[in-house]
Amino acid sequence: MVFFAYVIAYIDRSNVAVAKLTMAPAFGWANDTYSVGAAMFFIGYFLLEIPGAIIVERWSARLWISRIMISWGIIAALQAAVQTPTQFYVGRFFLGLAEAGFFPGVIVYLAHWFPRRDRARAMALFIMAAPVAQIVSPRLSYPLLRMGTTEVIGGETVVHAAFMGLAGWQWVFIVWGIPAVLFGIAILWLMTDRPADARWLSSEEKAALLEEIKRDRLEDGSLATSHSLAGFRDPRVWLLAGANFSIVCGHYGVEMFLPSILERWYGLSLGQITWLVMLPFVAMLLGQFFTSVSSDRTGERWWHTATPMYVGALALFATPFTEGSLPLTLLGFALGLAGIRSYLAPFFTLPRLFLGGSAAAGSIGLINAIGNLGGFVGPIAVGHVEVATGSFRGGLWFLAATAATAATFIVVARQTHLRGLRARATLGLSEGSPTC
Repeated sequence: MVFFAYVIAYIDRSNVAVAKLTMAPAFGWANDTYSVGAAMFFIGYFLLEIPGAIIVERWSARLWISRIMISWGIIAALQAAVQTPTQFYVGRFFLGLAEAGFFPGVIVYLAHWFPRRDRARAMALFIMAAPVAQIVSPRLSYPLLRMGTTEVIGGETVVHAAFMGLAGWQWVFIVWGIPAVLFGIAILWLMTDRPADARWLSSEEKAALLEEIKRDRLEDGSLATSHSLAGFRDPRVWLLAGANFSIVCGHYGVEMFLPSILERWYGLSLGQITWLVMLPFVAMLLGQFFTSVSSDRTGERWWHTATPMYVGALALFATPFTEGSLPLTLLGFALGLAGIRSYLAPFFTLPRLFLGGSAAAGSIGLINAIGNLGGFVGPIAVGHVEVATGSFRGGLWFLAATAATAATFIVVARQTHLRGLRARATLGLSEGSPTC
């Protein structure tokens, strides 16, 4: 259920990358104008991340996520009305504000249902909705995107009529906004907040599941930290937030400009682009699945987070050198996106290694809020560098550097965590003790 909700969410936040191919030329917008609008989503998103995670922990995931989906669906559809850069910026800001709290809320929600040994795979099955959305969205949006455009097919100019006076990019926003509203209404009947409320579990199954989750929290001492802001004093939380910020710079910088890069480097048609952009996201999907399975099987989290980041950084650094060879370019972006997104499932298990309850929820909200500010910085950096230099190369090297920085933050956080464990073992304290 949350998988399909995230598919819809991700399409509504990122279909602007495909819509831009006809939207920006229609208004004469340069890449820096588009990049600011694409990035404004993350400013609005930042504002409600922490409250959203805490609301799910203390109140109701069902009601909160339903509210989120209905409001973001309406605002996503209303983006079809924009005519000026300012309107575009405002629309993206309010779309982010509407969707804020969804992702960290689901991360907290899954922790209510899955014990530690299964949590990375459960998160991966949720997180894999993002590449699935990126795989299906371009091709499903392509027939809509052609409306009101002119293209050359087989040497002949073909004019595609607009529908109801609206251009294709407008219909992309409208059509993809509707499922969010409908699914948000359905969530009210489909979602169960906690195992204790599940009518489809027996009393014995509820007791067994809740006991295992409680035992996990007792073993790592996370029950001792319950205040919503308790984790904000922990340096590991801020290191994880810095890592998430840096890696999200890389991810959204690539994602928002991948169609434009392929169009610039190889002069591809709209139809060709909507096929080819699927391939890196297939690699991302596979990377997320295998990383999460390996992390759960071994029980190791830190290196399963940092290693893919380093791989992605190296691939993005090398990709500009592949210009002129489409297969190598696609391979570079495939390895880059797979690397900089495979970290997600093990990464979001890390806060609950040392925090629990509302402290973990608040910290997950903080980590995701600061992280998503990277979604503001990454696209703007790529867009402005492209306008200044006439090339995407400098922007891609910047994104590679941010991915490498993120991996280094994880390594430092791991060392901090291990030092803390050794110190507490020496003192005979458990993680989360009030004296920590």
